[in-house]
Amino acid sequence: MVRKIIYEAPERLYDRALGAYLGLAIGDALGATVEFMTPREIAHQFAREGGVHRQIIGGGWLKLEAGEVTDDTTMSLAIGEAILKSAHENRLFDTTFIADAFVTWWRSKPVDCGDTCRRGIVRYMRDGSLHGVQTEGDAGNGALMRNLPVIIAALGDGDTFERVSLAQARITHHHPLSDAAVIGIGHLARRILVGENPHIIQNYLTNWIAQWPKFSFQPYPGRASGYVVDTVQTVLHAYSIHRDFEEAVVAAVNRGEDADTTGALVGMLAGARCGAQALPSRWVRRLNRDIVRAITDQTSALLAIALTPSSRQDSP
Repeated sequence: MVRKIIYEAPERLYDRALGAYLGLAIGDALGATVEFMTPREIAHQFAREGGVHRQIIGGGWLKLEAGEVTDDTTMSLAIGEAILKSAHENRLFDTTFIADAFVTWWRSKPVDCGDTCRRGIVRYMRDGSLHGVQTEGDAGNGALMRNLPVIIAALGDGDTFERVSLAQARITHHHPLSDAAVIGIGHLARRILVGENPHIIQNYLTNWIAQWPKFSFQPYPGRASGYVVDTVQTVLHAYSIHRDFEEAVVAAVNRGEDADTTGALVGMLAGARCGAQALPSRWVRRLNRDIVRAITDQTSALLAIALTPSSRQDSP
């Protein structure tokens, strides 16, 4: 199925992949403004806009410029660059390239770095280990938020997708719930990217939730923290009840708490569903130009890897 879609409509596949990547950055930039706020605080601050935050204006606790992004997007770009470098050096998907890219990213003094990510990167710098001991403190959303480049580059090979996804995740996050979210949401994104029938996608999601009931989002529990369970529930709730890209992302970020990450992940899924051409142009224009350029270039290069016959199989 993946092979057929890649051959028959590569331009549509590119539009979906670019929509997912730009959607991730849009949700990140929009959500960063209200990160760590409560829904009530957001409604009060944006009372003049009807109590809803809808514009990419920067600010927030990180005091960002309008259109700037956080670690959700920049760590994704770091993974993408690592995959491309590994391919250039004939060591495709070698985890060491990803770990080294995290070190370079961290040394660049990013605007934000979560504590769990920081600990994992420092551990790798200290002893070269590509994963730490499994701990309860690793059940955050940091591995989930940055996995899109793996999803794109390994689009045609489900086994490779799972192996590389877990490898990049465990550099910083080693926990069963983090693993499950990375794989489960990743397979959902893969199915959306290749244009599977919405009913089949819904069946997949229903079966995955049955396997991992901890992530059940109906009824929605109402928390949007950095705990990976809260994140997944918020993302799936917003994605499922809003077909429109803008409404889905707005619904997620206005839950506050870890709004940049929930916004980024909803943007990724909803952007894959609608494609880049259908993204709100005012939001795309607001994004940092260097970020848009990097995402656009990387999407093409990562898809080129997915299109290489030796790196794909028939089924997601």
